[in-house]
Amino acid sequence: MSEDIKTEQVADENIELEAISQESAKILDLEKQLGELTDKYYRANADFENLRKRVEKEKADIASYSNEKFARDLLPVIDALEMGAGFEAEDEFAKKIKEGIELSINEFKKALEKHGVSQISTDGEFDPNVHNAIMRVDSDAHESGAIVQVMQKGYLINGRVLRPAMVSIAN
Repeated sequence: MSEDIKTEQVADENIELEAISQESAKILDLEKQLGELTDKYYRANADFENLRKRVEKEKADIASYSNEKFARDLLPVIDALEMGAGFEAEDEFAKKIKEGIELSINEFKKALEKHGVSQISTDGEFDPNVHNAIMRVDSDAHESGAIVQVMQKGYLINGRVLRPAMVSIAN
């Protein structure tokens, strides 16, 4: 009888070990699933944060550049006023008209600057990012690649090119 009890105890121990082994396998499987789900959560959260930041940036860009089309439509008006201010005033009446045009130009530029529009610098070297070279000229007075003449002023809106400056450059 003692041998039957020992066999029964061994069988019970084997069943317990098998149950423990199955529980350990379940725990390992659950830990693996937890790791996968945690990884998916972190990735989804990171994707959401990236999307949120991108939407915020797009919203800021829309606000920053919302006046771009309107400002672009006003540039020919400024060009025409500047051409009008370029004449030589001979009498007192013409001088007053020229002065009024210049004041209008200054007010126009102040209003545009208030909304992020600024004139592109045309002093010095040609920059293909903001200048549009429409011709090359021979010039002993300028280094090669330097801007010789400005045909049309260029403008930026909040650092982005609204209209490139049309220039001629030295050979």
